[in-house]
Amino acid sequence: MREGYEGTGPGAITPDGCAVELYTRLPVRGEPDVIAAAVPAGAHILELGSGVGRVTHPLLERGFTVTAVDESAEMLERVRGARTICSPIEDLDLGETFDVVMLASFLVHTGDADVRRGLLRTCARHMAEGGCVLIQREGEDYYTNLPRERVDPSGFTVRIVSAEPVGDGVNSVRAEYVFPDVVWTQTFRSRPLTKEKFEEALAEAGLEVDEYLTGDGVWVRAIRTEQ
Repeated sequence: MREGYEGTGPGAITPDGCAVELYTRLPVRGEPDVIAAAVPAGAHILELGSGVGRVTHPLLERGFTVTAVDESAEMLERVRGARTICSPIEDLDLGETFDVVMLASFLVHTGDADVRRGLLRTCARHMAEGGCVLIQREGEDYYTNLPRERVDPSGFTVRIVSAEPVGDGVNSVRAEYVFPDVVWTQTFRSRPLTKEKFEEALAEAGLEVDEYLTGDGVWVRAIRTEQ
């Protein structure tokens, strides 16, 4: 387990505290709609941090080709219909490029700034000429609207319980996932990024914002700076 990361509950837990069985239960929300509206039909997508394929599978159903990357072999065992690659994202170099590179799950907010730089370099390295990167950011009230919870229509509750500063601009965030039969928790490190800081991080990797795709600024399409 990485320092500052922890997960509790049944089944395998990944190095960043994610419970594999939990992610097999989480439903798809609006992500595939946002992605499909932002990229060309039939695009080849490099999905960085695919997990068990929660978003992968709906994208495949919509006619996209997906290469799914995750550092957890246990997660990738649940992915069906996509090419899978087990690797830390920040170290990935496939020697090929893709129409779309996707970095979702708020991974750009990793507490380790060097890892964030590696993630964004991986995005830029694998983006085809004329392609784009789709990034999911935390909402503006992520650290202030606490504690908060959302009751999913399928019958479980997600709680973001706390976000405590641990130094160097990083917070330790605790989340709970409460199902009728089981509870999982995850504690992880997250670095807030204002829009300005986010765009500076993109520029460092040779990227720039093409469009904020959602009104809350959570989903972003980025392109190479020279395009």
